[in-house]
Amino acid sequence: MRRPGYMFTNKSHPERGIFSTALGLLAVVSTVLAVYLSFRGRGEVNPRYGLAVLFSLLFSLAGLVLGILSHMEKDKFYLFPRIGIVLNGLEIILAAFILYAGV
Repeated sequence: MRRPGYMFTNKSHPERGIFSTALGLLAVVSTVLAVYLSFRGRGEVNPRYGLAVLFSLLFSLAGLVLGILSHMEKDKFYLFPRIGIVLNGLEIILAAFILYAGV
């Protein structure tokens, strides 16, 4: 007899979606940390912070592609791809704002 409230499925979380979320989280955290350390330096900005933001932007572009590809898979859970798409999109907007504010 089947109990009410339980859902039996063979769906799984896509690995690309989990990787997209990890890349997005890494990118956002490293950009926020670079901005924080830049403000803490009071104008003496280390060029490594800019390089960190550049790599974060590259990670985020790769994560966005992985998130979109994993969201297009059938019979999968879409939690991690959606979180990855949001985080990576947020990172791209944040990096664009930093570039716009720096000009």
